Amino acid sequence: MNDRDATSLIDIHNHLVPGVDDGARDVQAVLESVERMTRAGIRRIVTTPHIRAGLTQDPRDLAYRLDEVQKAWETAADAIGRAFPEVEYRQGHEVMLDVPDPDFSDPRLRLAGTDFVLVEWPRMHIPPATTRVIERIVSDGFRPVIAHPERYVGMGDALDVVASWRAAGAALQVNYGSFVGRYGSDPRTNAFRLLRRGWADYLSTDFPGRSNLKLYKREAWDLLSELGARDILTSLCISNPGRLLRNEAPLPVEPLPDERGFWARLKELVQTEMR
Repeated sequence: MNDRDATSLIDIHNHLVPGVDDGARDVQAVLESVERMTRAGIRRIVTTPHIRAGLTQDPRDLAYRLDEVQKAWETAADAIGRAFPEVEYRQGHEVMLDVPDPDFSDPRLRLAGTDFVLVEWPRMHIPPATTRVIERIVSDGFRPVIAHPERYVGMGDALDVVASWRAAGAALQVNYGSFVGRYGSDPRTNAFRLLRRGWADYLSTDFPGRSNLKLYKREAWDLLSELGARDILTSLCISNPGRLLRNEAPLPVEPLPDERGFWARLKELVQTEMR
């Protein structure tokens, strides 16, 4: 590991492959997004366009889709390499689990070719039997990372399910924007609940590559730093994603300390912001 790798923030969830999903529309949008990420201290990027798990059951359609994404990624990688030689830009996917038995054998589906795969449940709802799906993925030799669990409808009443995901072998990736209300009050509350329990493993932008939207990295980092979470941020944004890129399991992240003091400080910060 070089000095850059030891200090650079790592983002494992964003949509910076041009023209293949609802993320960046073209290479220029990708370059603008990468420039913004570098200003925010992010130098290592794993980009994750959307794909349906159901495609893995149709080899011909899957090959067509992966080849399409590969060509677009290579075009962006060439442009990034010339404009931002200090940036490491790698590929993966965000896989929507629309079927319970996906095939992740193609390394392009996984994060930077590791055993880790970024997954999400369909339509921001938690379907039945999700823990069995996680167990099946793990039994196949892969390591699921559940994208933005704080955003799912009804998550506030489903923390036992989250505990079962983790027990089955899943890690959790939370979005920066959730901590500052980007997706509403419930995802914000859920994000803090996960952090307070030490259940978040990675923190990422989920950035769609559009100039009218924020990364929310600075806002979330400032808020969490005020709440005493500097070491936690290092684990979520540098140490654990660095381990992922080395194909190593995340280390436990310490929970936010002193629940009562934490919520009092959060209330104070929100009130100050509203003045």
